[in-house]
Amino acid sequence: MNIILYAVPFFFLLIFIELLLEKIKGTDYYRVNDSINSLTAGVLSRMTGIIKLLLPLTIYVLVYEHIALFQLSSSWWVWLSAFVIYDFCYYWNHRLGHEMNILWAAHVVHHSSEEYNLTTALRQSSSSFFSWIFYLPMAILGFEPAVLIAVGSLNLIYQFWVHTRHIPKLGWYEWVFVTPSNHRVHHAQNQIYIDRNYGGVFILWDRIFGTFQDELDEEPPIYGIRKALKSWNPLWANVHVYSQLFKDSWHAKRWQDKLLIWFKRTGWRPADVEQNYPLSRVDLTKFKKFDISLSLFNKFYSLLQYSLIVFIGLLLMMNISSFSVVEQILVVLFVFYCSVSAGLVLENNTKAIYLECLKHILVIGALVLYILPQWLEWTLGVWVAINTMLLFYKKAEIFKLAEPMREIENGHLKKTG
Repeated sequence: MNIILYAVPFFFLLIFIELLLEKIKGTDYYRVNDSINSLTAGVLSRMTGIIKLLLPLTIYVLVYEHIALFQLSSSWWVWLSAFVIYDFCYYWNHRLGHEMNILWAAHVVHHSSEEYNLTTALRQSSSSFFSWIFYLPMAILGFEPAVLIAVGSLNLIYQFWVHTRHIPKLGWYEWVFVTPSNHRVHHAQNQIYIDRNYGGVFILWDRIFGTFQDELDEEPPIYGIRKALKSWNPLWANVHVYSQLFKDSWHAKRWQDKLLIWFKRTGWRPADVEQNYPLSRVDLTKFKKFDISLSLFNKFYSLLQYSLIVFIGLLLMMNISSFSVVEQILVVLFVFYCSVSAGLVLENNTKAIYLECLKHILVIGALVLYILPQWLEWTLGVWVAINTMLLFYKKAEIFKLAEPMREIENGHLKKTG
């Protein structure tokens, strides 16, 4: 049973409640472009997870069947122990995800938002390939694969609610469990908050291993990453650190540096690369969030496109057994395509209209090639008709801010370059 799938409606309900609080309190913790980008990254993560988990789960099963030291029953203490031990393994997985270049390249997606709200919780990586290694000790101890999946899902679900700015410190609870306050610290890029508070459910691990930092009233968190993403493309969010590591590895003169750069502490670069290809330093006193103004129509259109991504994603996850492996891969690739196109729409990129038109053609093609249930044909058919009319009737308005924005950017480049 996919516990996370059943939790999705509650995630969106809590997001809706937080949006109501946003309206009531007059806060500005949400931006349409940032939130859609986070939500899209979340869908991509679930899509790739369908394919990525096959090999790691197989390895876990093999270790469990051939190396397990104990045959653990399904009693309550086994489940409780599994929940605690999983979080301990998660702590080290999470900590190394911040302290090693190759692991940070995958985890950085979750930290790339410059806002902090419940949609940020869903901003997960699609390129995490090594995290499963940290949970193999549970197989050696004798925890069944089903137990691992269940406690892992519960751990992830718990972490959702702590991604909010509306809940203050919670007294004694702060000493034992991860809370919104101590997790806000984890997402901040202020120097005092960097590489702190790694726990998933229990903050005790941070207190024991010296990585805890309290949220300070005099030091409001500045969210995001030092090397800002400056893009709404969820695919680029997943690969931009890998891209930098590949470049540095290529430019490094010594062969050992070409290899070491992947496993060194986050931010480490060979001396010759640092000298010949320096990266700009971040001045947080001049920090400004990445933003591109959107028309009301653009916001509405983008939300509509996200609804398609969610619809297709849920359709695949709820009916996974009825799709062949080839069909699963094709659907995942289509979701990636839709996500990249949606990101270009959010950036007011005029090329997006061509990608969007092709997307609608592909949806129509799917209707023609596959004999779908009548309700699904009607749903997708109406969706395509509405979006096609919107595109051609309002195409100028969707991107009306693109040229002024480019003029501003070009002017800035001329002044600085």
